[in-house]
Order: sequence, then structure tokens, then C-alpha cells
Amino acid sequence: MQFGWLTLALSPSPEEDAARIEQQIEQVCTAERLGFSDVWLTEHYFTGESVYNDSLMFAAALAMKTSRIRIGFAVVQTPFHHPVRLAVQLSLLDNLSRGRIDVGIGKGTVYNEYEFVGHGLRSHDSRERMEEAVEILKRAWREAPFSYDGKFHKVHVPELRPKPVQQPGPPLWRSVISPGSFTECGKLGVPILTARLPVARIKERWALYEQGLIAGGHDDATRARLLAQSALWRNVYVAESDAQAEDELAALLTETRHHMMHVREAFNPPDFEPGPETLNPWTDPKVGDGEAIPYVLLTGSLYGSPKKVREQVAELRDVGVQHLLCQTGFGAMSHEQNIASMRRFGEQVMPAFRSVA
Repeated sequence: MQFGWLTLALSPSPEEDAARIEQQIEQVCTAERLGFSDVWLTEHYFTGESVYNDSLMFAAALAMKTSRIRIGFAVVQTPFHHPVRLAVQLSLLDNLSRGRIDVGIGKGTVYNEYEFVGHGLRSHDSRERMEEAVEILKRAWREAPFSYDGKFHKVHVPELRPKPVQQPGPPLWRSVISPGSFTECGKLGVPILTARLPVARIKERWALYEQGLIAGGHDDATRARLLAQSALWRNVYVAESDAQAEDELAALLTETRHHMMHVREAFNPPDFEPGPETLNPWTDPKVGDGEAIPYVLLTGSLYGSPKKVREQVAELRDVGVQHLLCQTGFGAMSHEQNIASMRRFGEQVMPAFRSVA
């Protein structure tokens, strides 16, 4: 198995932002030393989540501070970026990192409409904007010159410089959850990320992805590579005992949820409602913490003593997961608490799975 590390921590006040950014750089360097294979950056604005906000600029700092770990985006919110500018920035990052960039592509948050408003947009056309951005990214990396005449962008680019190290460009990943998306991404040969997928559903979703790969005509080596890359995102918290881990993680998740619900109520425009298909007990403000926290502990979290977490990781391995993304920071969790949990996972859990392909 390979283990990635994902950051979605919160800075609780503007006064702490600079320190929290420095701490996240240290956490990424620790992840590399512990043997994590990849780090994934999220992109949020205005409320202290993803405190660096600009994940592309932050990735440049990480490229200079690290030498081995791959640097991914989970995900780039494409409506907030001009696609030619995005193509240039990602190509530069690929050069700075010597070919270590992975690019998760998304149409933007489905809950935080205030992020769209803050960029002078609304989310109703976000999927169309994403589709245009993906087309422009691919063509900018592969064609010289190229022109594009779309709904949102009309451009003529003589040549993109510098070219990406990875050819024909950094891998473009998709975040998926519905069964049809697994099959479609398989047909296209697109690497995938998925989050709160129950263990009982993982094996069938991975099978749908593999069926899509076969239907898409991809060869055996490509299928094996993409299945090994397919990444499952989990909250991960390792403490000295099972009881301590459950109590501490539940408190951290409760704080995280309260922040999430507060900023959405305070800043989302009154005419915005998230789609009902996007709601679950964790994201639905009508559901109380008494139901929401047990739900996310059950469906999206690995926690306990090192022994218990090894058992939980083995369960995922046995249903086909070869690439686990570990979110180890929650809410305004202290740097020291995060590092302690990371070290327990890296030193007492990961070695048990390094010999398993």
C-alpha cells in the first residue's frame, strides 16, 4: 500500500495564520520523512480553512522544501482560475518539483457559495467552466500554437513555456462518489479520488472503475497502474488508546462541524441551497451532532490505538484499497497533537503494509 497525507486544517484567527502556514510546511516535511508518498492540498477561501488559500503558490513552497513526496491538489476549484494562467502555473510547478505534481480537478465547492460570490461568480455554471478549463489545460500543454473559442474563454496562445516535465502534462485526477462516475473515469483512464465511501461499497466501486478501464480499451499495465493509484480519503487519528482517540477525534470533529455550519449560515447568500443529493448527516445543518459525529466516525474515519488502526487499514486493503489518503488535522487542532498522531501512524501503522503491493 501507499499512504498519502492530506491537509484540511483550520486557522482559528487571522493572528494565527502565519504560524499555522509555517506549521503546515513542517507537517508536510514530517510526512515526507515518515514515508508518505504524496501530499494533497485543498483549496478554500475567506474563513481560515486551507489557511494558505492559494494552494498553487503554497505548492511552490513545498516543492522547494521537499525532494521526494508528490504534491497533489484535492482539488483545484477551476472556476476560480483563468485556465491559461492555471496551465502556466501548473507547468512551472511541475518543473520546480521535477515532475511531482498531481492535479485533482473540481467544479468548486457545493456548500460554500460565498467562495463563488467572493470571486465575482455564482455556482450555477461551474460545471461548464470546469469542462472548458480542462479542455484548455490539455491543449495548452500539448499544442503550439492553439486557439480556443468557448462560452467563457476565447484565447490564442502561441506556445506555453515552460513545458511540463511530465508529458503530455501533469496527471488530471477527478473526485468521484457516484457509481456512474467510477465507470466513466475508468473509460477515460482518469485517476480517481473518493472520500466518504463505506467499506461495504468500496469493492463494488473499484470493480466499476476496473470495468470502465476494460471498456475503455486500456492495456493491462495501465489498468494495474490506475487501480493502484485510486485513492480513498479518510480521517486518521492515532492515540495511545482506543478510548482516548475516539474522545479526542469526536471533539475535534465537533469543533470542525460547528465552524463549517457557522460560516455557511453567516456568509452564504440567502438564495442559495445546496443540492439535496449533496447532503448527508455530516453536511446537513438540520442533523444534530449526536447523529452527525457517529456517522462520520463510522463512514469516514480510522482512529484508535496503533493496533486498532492497523486492523482498520488491513480491512481497507482487503477490499482493494492500495492508496490511502490520510487527513490528520481537524479544526483548530494543535500542531503538536497533529504531529504526534502522524508519527504514531507513520512509525507504528505504515510499516505493517509496506511489504504489500
